Amino acid sequence: MSPPRRGAPFAASPPCRSSPPPSPSRPAVEAGDNSMINLSVQQVLSLWAHGTVLRSLTEMWYWVFLWALFSSLFVHGAVGVLMFVMLQRHRQGRLISVIVVSIGFLGSITGAMITSAAVAGIYRVAGKNMAPLEALVFGVGQTVLTIIISFSRILATL
Repeated sequence: MSPPRRGAPFAASPPCRSSPPPSPSRPAVEAGDNSMINLSVQQVLSLWAHGTVLRSLTEMWYWVFLWALFSSLFVHGAVGVLMFVMLQRHRQGRLISVIVVSIGFLGSITGAMITSAAVAGIYRVAGKNMAPLEALVFGVGQTVLTIIISFSRILATL
C-alpha cells in the first residue's frame, strides 16, 4: 500500500466555473435542459407562471399535488368547523368531529398523491409539458371529484 499523500488536497482540482446568470435574451431554463425549477409553496399557490412550463415528472406531480392538498385542506377545514359548531354541546361530538375530519383528510391526500403521480406520469410519457393553470385544474378537480363521489356514496345508502 502506498502512504497517504500529504499536502493540499484541493490544489490539483480544476477551478469551479459557474455559468453566467440568465439574461433577458437567454431564459433560465433552456428547451433541452432537464433541470427543475425550484419553487416554493407560495410561488405554486400564487400561480407564478411568467412563461413557466412544467417539464419534469416531479415538477408536474408537485404542482398538481399541492393544489389538491390545499383545496382538500380548505374543504375539510370548512366541514370540520361546521361539525365542531353543530356538535359543540354533544359530550363526545368535538372529539368525533376531529377524528372524522382527520381520517377523511388523510384518505383524500393519500388518493391525491397517487392520482397526481398518475397525471404527471401520463403527461411525461406523452411528452407534453404542463402549464401551471393545468396543474390547478387537475389538483382542484381531484378534490371536486372526491366530493361528488363521497356524496353519491352517501345518497346510495339512504
